[in-house]
Amino acid sequence: MSRLPFDPSKMAVKKRGGDVAAGAPPSAPGLFAGPAQPARPITVSQLAAMIDTTLRTGLPAKVRVIGEVSGFNDRTHWYFNIKDAEAVISCVMFASAAKAGRFRPDAGHEVVVTGRVEFFGKQGRTQFYVERIEPVGAGALDVEFKRLCEELRGLGWFSPDRKRPLPAFPRRLAVITSRTSAALQDVLNTVQRRCPAVGVVLLDVRVQGQGSAAEVVRAINWISRKHEDLGVDAVLLTRGGGSKEDLWTFNEREVAQAIVSCGVPVVAAIGHETDITIAELVSDERCATPTQAAMRLTPDTAALGEQLDSLSARLSSLMKRSMRETARRMEAAARSPVMADPRRLMNVQKGRVIDLARRLALSTRARSHRAGFMLERLSGRLEIHRPAAVYSNRIAELDRCETRLLSAMRSRLRATDVESPARRLPIAFSLDVQRQAASLDSLERALDLVGPASVLRRGYSVTLNESGAAIRSVADAKAGDRITTVVADGSIKSVVGDAPPGSAPLPARAFVDKPIRQPRRTSTRQSQRADEPGLFS
Repeated sequence: MSRLPFDPSKMAVKKRGGDVAAGAPPSAPGLFAGPAQPARPITVSQLAAMIDTTLRTGLPAKVRVIGEVSGFNDRTHWYFNIKDAEAVISCVMFASAAKAGRFRPDAGHEVVVTGRVEFFGKQGRTQFYVERIEPVGAGALDVEFKRLCEELRGLGWFSPDRKRPLPAFPRRLAVITSRTSAALQDVLNTVQRRCPAVGVVLLDVRVQGQGSAAEVVRAINWISRKHEDLGVDAVLLTRGGGSKEDLWTFNEREVAQAIVSCGVPVVAAIGHETDITIAELVSDERCATPTQAAMRLTPDTAALGEQLDSLSARLSSLMKRSMRETARRMEAAARSPVMADPRRLMNVQKGRVIDLARRLALSTRARSHRAGFMLERLSGRLEIHRPAAVYSNRIAELDRCETRLLSAMRSRLRATDVESPARRLPIAFSLDVQRQAASLDSLERALDLVGPASVLRRGYSVTLNESGAAIRSVADAKAGDRITTVVADGSIKSVVGDAPPGSAPLPARAFVDKPIRQPRRTSTRQSQRADEPGLFS
């Protein structure tokens, strides 16, 4: 078992009477007592902070762990576990780090992860934050290569229908490779030998190692934007041979996407003939070697010269044959009767012209006559639908409708009796007023039954203070207050006197007002008297 990457003494545990307490950090002196006294308990938050501090100080900033992937979940971020025979660690890899990597793990893969360990006190969980993930062994690269091939094949990037034809006579080629590579020399020598008129634009990039894929992508995108200004008609992406790891730059997805999006055709020649990369599969044409790629993109001047010589000979032979055929036809025409007497041919053609002119004149007169007859018929039909005539007809029709409508209205008014409802209206109004008055009297009687005067007539009374407010409790009156007691037939005024403890207070003197004569109710509604007190005022 490998050495632990932290100091075990910092994780010391003290046992006192069956209780376990973690060693106190330097910031909490005296947290734990000596042998004669039990340890003072700490809070859960303090323990979580101590665990977090111990992990931060006891572990390196970056830790590399090897293990097997399990429970892989590919959401926005990657969530999975790293395990071996005896332990499991929960891991998370953020989307930014996952996109920067070139390997996508799956359950069962053995990988090496690099990152940091953090403790979440609120959840009581320790988690490993992965910043980089690498496969273990060359077989993992093959798995990733196959996975990426399946993905890009599903997108149609390998389809022959997507491939673009190469230019037959390119003005200039853009070569993307390393300036010091042997592949560049092979390309330049081949172009110079076959067609020196074709220009070459070199984009120097790193073809392996960290950051090389980004340089290749930038070079392809730059050529895609500037190819019209530079006169570039095709791109040659190449490098020499190497191991699978050395060539992996050309298996990156972003490189394949840049090739597919390029504005000009791309020819790829990566490594040896037996090496296959994704860049070659998505390019418009794959070549085994840089030399073959240069030959595919440039015409051979010697072969073109031979073709020109052959075409020149064929053209000369065709011209001679055509001239002989033309001379033969001219000799035959010179021997014909027409050429012997040209006036005869002119007389025949003159007769044909005269006949055609006569037929044309007859046809023109007939067509003019038919057109005039048709024009007269159309003029008559148009007169019927002339706007002025249509307008006059509509006005006359409206006048007739107005006359009929006025006549019908006069007849209806003569047949309708409008005086009878006018005579019945005052009678109906008077009856409605009587019904409303009877209803109002009934409501007044019902209101009087529940009013204050009705309550007083049943033997109750109301006591008021000097301000006219009702006295509801003995606490509302004190000695010397003037009070008024209202009964059904009048009111009694009195003054509150002192009373011995435990006895009811007696008024010092009382004055009796004359009874108030209640007026008789009439059948009409009357308002409450001004001197009649409210029962609950």
